[in-house]
Amino acid sequence: MHTEYHRINNSVKLPVNGGIVIFGEVLAHIATAQSRLQAQLDQLGIGRQVVITCESSATHPCLVRFRLDEHHAQKCAPHYDTTQLCTNFQLDTENSQQDLLREILLAMLLGPVAFEFPSYDELQAAVRVRLNIVIASRKTAMAFDTAAAERPADCWQYHEDTGFTIRPGNSLITSLIKATQPEATGKLFSFSCYRATEYVILLGIAQEMSFSNPTLYHQLTQHWTHKAIMSGAFHDVFLREYGTVESPLPSHYYVPGDRLWFRNPDSYSSDVPGYEGSWVFYLGNGLFKNFWKHDQPYTLTTKCIEIFHWRNATYQDQQGELHIDENVVANHVRETLANQAEMEAILAKMMRLRDPQGVYAQGGCIDSSREYPRWVCPDTTDIVLPG
Repeated sequence: MHTEYHRINNSVKLPVNGGIVIFGEVLAHIATAQSRLQAQLDQLGIGRQVVITCESSATHPCLVRFRLDEHHAQKCAPHYDTTQLCTNFQLDTENSQQDLLREILLAMLLGPVAFEFPSYDELQAAVRVRLNIVIASRKTAMAFDTAAAERPADCWQYHEDTGFTIRPGNSLITSLIKATQPEATGKLFSFSCYRATEYVILLGIAQEMSFSNPTLYHQLTQHWTHKAIMSGAFHDVFLREYGTVESPLPSHYYVPGDRLWFRNPDSYSSDVPGYEGSWVFYLGNGLFKNFWKHDQPYTLTTKCIEIFHWRNATYQDQQGELHIDENVVANHVRETLANQAEMEAILAKMMRLRDPQGVYAQGGCIDSSREYPRWVCPDTTDIVLPG
């Protein structure tokens, strides 16, 4: 079965195997999901720019695929460049959550890899989690310290065997807000950027679960009173990754709420603890999270140039340990941004895909993949908490 529903003129090409996909076992359920998402896209004013196809596959007997039509994809996001969506669709995502919702859906509709969901409700939950992550990221700020870690003592406690856990009786959501958003406590707490991304993702998931899957939210809270889920285990439990080394994502393709890594491609300065690379969120509108100066988000240009100049600000102290002088970095960044030729030369190097782990050759700082949260709804969640 492969039925195309044209919402635009007949010259538009069929969509590729990307975009937003809702799948299931029963055709009637897929038809209902299609109708609901069509209505939402129409209400947001972008429905007429979408091509819808009903298909089947070896893994999914029934599925419906939504993609931005070829004309608008090439005009508003050439080469899958989603960083200009707000400009080209005249969206004010800083002041309008509806516009942020539009940007998220438009970016997903452009996806070179399909975003698959087992129901319309799961899609909506996923979009709300992305909204939560972006909104929380904007408020998140940390004290940069590669050797220290701290949390609000009234709701957090630490043990080397369990990590930072929630004191019994405290809200997981409130505890995460206190730890990451200085407006809640008036204080900056020390984090690595990697751990900061985990807390913001966990907060976005917990906020959604608290009303769409309260049972799992309660289990999540109880788990965090006994043991934190961190690093590789956090990725495995809560996240899915799209894009691979063999099939990398386009270098300018990002969806608001994506977690991603910019690699430091310089072998010398990458030996400085905390400067191996930089974990961030894509906030939309061409901006990336700056955890240390939350009111000064990065663009793709400024992030690449900053990482490039880490090599020019690396020094050894009297004990022979490597450090990076952030003031020197800032001065170099300002000088580069004022020199068009130098800026273009640096970007030509840094905008390449990164080399494999352990290799420092001709690669840049751009990763081949991005990460986003798993499904959370009661009947379809694929989040399995450790026993």
